[in-house]
Amino acid sequence: MTPGGRGRSRQNAIYRPGALGTTPRVPTDNTELELRARSALDARAWAYIAGGAGGGATMRANREAFDRWHIVPRMLHGTTERDLTTQVLGTDLTAPLLLAPVGAAGLVRPDADLLIAQGAHSSGIPYVFSCQGSSPVEQTAQSMGGTPFWFQLYWSSDEDLVDSLIERATAAGAQALVVTLDTTMLGWRPQDLDLGSLPFARGQGIAQYTSDPRFMALVRERLASAAAAAAERGAQVAAKGAAGLGINPRHPVGAARAVRGGVGALLSMSREHPGDLRTNLRSPEPRAAVETFLDIYSNPALSWDHLATLRARTSLPVILKGVLHPDDARRALDAGVDGLVVSNHGGRQVDRSVAALDALVSIREAVGPEPTVLMDSGVRSGADLFVALALGADAALLGRPHVYGLALDGAAGVSAVIDNVLAELDLTMGLVGAASIQEITRDLLAE
Repeated sequence: MTPGGRGRSRQNAIYRPGALGTTPRVPTDNTELELRARSALDARAWAYIAGGAGGGATMRANREAFDRWHIVPRMLHGTTERDLTTQVLGTDLTAPLLLAPVGAAGLVRPDADLLIAQGAHSSGIPYVFSCQGSSPVEQTAQSMGGTPFWFQLYWSSDEDLVDSLIERATAAGAQALVVTLDTTMLGWRPQDLDLGSLPFARGQGIAQYTSDPRFMALVRERLASAAAAAAERGAQVAAKGAAGLGINPRHPVGAARAVRGGVGALLSMSREHPGDLRTNLRSPEPRAAVETFLDIYSNPALSWDHLATLRARTSLPVILKGVLHPDDARRALDAGVDGLVVSNHGGRQVDRSVAALDALVSIREAVGPEPTVLMDSGVRSGADLFVALALGADAALLGRPHVYGLALDGAAGVSAVIDNVLAELDLTMGLVGAASIQEITRDLLAE
C-alpha cells in the first residue's frame, strides 16, 4: 500500500507543481482528455481509435449503463488505508486494472506498443498485448520490465499460425492467453469507411505477423506461386497510373490523389515491414505480407470446436474476450475456460449491442461468484472501475483512455492516465469505507 494511498499521492504530484503554475500535461477530466487527444491525432488515427460501429449506439449504451448506477457512500467508517491489490488467474495485480489490447496503436505514435508497455510498467499495471500490435511480442515483453502481461489472440484461419503465436507469447513470458471472439470479421465502422482507411492494408498493426516464422513462410509461398502475376500487376499500375487504380482518367485531380495515395500506401507497407526501408521499397514482400494478412488474420468459422483444442495447445490460463450472453458464459466455463472478459469491443463491432456493464450483471448472476469474470467497454474513470467491481467484475480493462494518454505524452501519458484512474478508485474507496477490493460490493450501489 502507498502511504496515504494512491489517491493522495497522485493529488500531491499534481497540486504541488500546480502551486507554481504547472498544470498536468495529461488532463484528469475524461472529456478534456478526449478533446486534447483528438486535436493531437490525424483524421485516420482518430477515426480508428475513437470510432465505433454504425451510429455509435453501443458506445453510448456503454456509458449510459454506468450512468444508471450510483455509489452510496457510508460515513464514520474510520477507513484510513486501502489495499488495492488482488490476484486474477495467478497474476498478481497492484490494482484490479489491466490495459486493454488496442490494435494498430502505431497510428498514434511510432513504437506505440513499446511506449504503452513502458507506461504500464511505470504504474505497475499489466498490459494485454494486442495481436494486432505494432511491435513483436518479444520486444514489447522487454519493455514491460518484469511487470506481468497477457497476450491477446485473434484466431487465424491458418492453424499453424495460431500455434506459432501461442508458442511465441508463452516463450516471451505471457501469463494468460486472451482469445478475442467478437472480431471474426470487422464490424461496420463508418468513420474508417468514409476515409477509406484500414490501417492493416497499409501494413500498420501487423508486426506480430511479419515477425512470425509461420506467417512469413506463408508470404514466401504466396510470392513463389504468384510471382509472375504480382509482377504483372505492379507493371500495369506503374504503366497506367490512375487508370490502374480504377480512377477515371478524365478526372486528373482524383487521379493524382489516387497515385499519391498508392505511393503512400506502398511507403507505409515498406516502412512497417521488418528490414531496411530501401530494400523493402524494391521488394514485393511487404505488399505480399499485407495481402496474406488480410486473407488469414481472423477466422469467420471460429466455433466451440476450435476452442476445445486449446487445452492441448497451451498451458496458459485461457480467457475468452467478447462474451455477452449468459448462455455463452456458462458454456465456456463448462468447457474448462479459465475466465471471461465481458466486452462488446468498445462498441466497435455490433451497433445497438447490449452494454457491457449490463451484460456483466447478467453473466455474474448466471455463473455465480466463483468464476473469474473481467469486463471492459465503457470504463473511463476510477468511479467507473468501482462500479464494475461492485457489480461483480474481478478486474477491468482500460482501453481508449490510455491511448489518448499515449497521444498526448507517450509512455508518461499512458502512466498518467493509469495513475489518475487508480487515484480516483483509491479515494472513492476511502470516502465510501471500502478498505480492500473485496469490500467493494453491490451494497455500496443504488440504481
